[in-house]
Amino acid sequence: MANTKSKNKSKSKRREKKKASKGWMTAETADRHDLYEKSVQNTESEIDFVDDTWMKLRGRHANLLREDFCGTAQTSVEWVLRREDNRAIGVDLDEEVVDWGRRRTEGRLDEEQAARFDVLIEDVRKVDLDPVDTILAMNFSYYLFKTREGLREYFARVREGLLDGGLFFLDSYGGSESFEEMEEERDLDGFTYVWDQHHYNPISGDVINKIHFRFPDGTEMSDAFTYEWRLWTLPELQELLLEAGFSNVTVYWEGTEDDSEEGDGEFLPTTTGEACAGWIAYIVAEK
Repeated sequence: MANTKSKNKSKSKRREKKKASKGWMTAETADRHDLYEKSVQNTESEIDFVDDTWMKLRGRHANLLREDFCGTAQTSVEWVLRREDNRAIGVDLDEEVVDWGRRRTEGRLDEEQAARFDVLIEDVRKVDLDPVDTILAMNFSYYLFKTREGLREYFARVREGLLDGGLFFLDSYGGSESFEEMEEERDLDGFTYVWDQHHYNPISGDVINKIHFRFPDGTEMSDAFTYEWRLWTLPELQELLLEAGFSNVTVYWEGTEDDSEEGDGEFLPTTTGEACAGWIAYIVAEK
């Protein structure tokens, strides 16, 4: 989404992203998964939100977490690091990215912490695990399910995978600019992150989004990541979660900074949002 004075997908939840380590990088020397973690993910704030929501809704912290579409499983690692009794399981079908994450995890977790962490290469709709407190589906990963039936099936499987009283956390994006075919650049330390809304079909709701990385020497890592999704709306997502059997579904909307009118990183439950050009929101579904 382009830079505007409305809340912006890359300037709200994602605007506090960790920057790349100092030094020059090129398209040849950089690692796409490393760049993704540094430009897209903010695992600390996501786990902060999970912890805060659990305390407000249930009066305690959760301990058992499943991260669907986990990729490099950076969020699961953050969960394990957060408390000594936390355990996490990541689930993803992409063996290449899971293997990369496992190698990276060797330097992030000690032996005791690693014993509380695992990643499975399985389909999130078919994985058979003991129920957990919390399931996450972040970075719009579940948008890959393009039909109501398919997405409802996934949501129902998530519900089955939760303990009674468990919580399912998702994020969502939208706004008028989300329907445009456009590029947005964000300069980080040593590279430029490019969010490319490459294609949108208003009849089906299908989108093709890409991530590119550009470097100071003029080289570019084009199509580092490509996502073929359906652009779901918040009313559709809430309806499908309720149809899948969740007892309550709440949207957490981001506040706005007074001086810049950009997102302030604080997400609060509400039934009324702003008709801004670009927004992201959390959704919490309760079993």
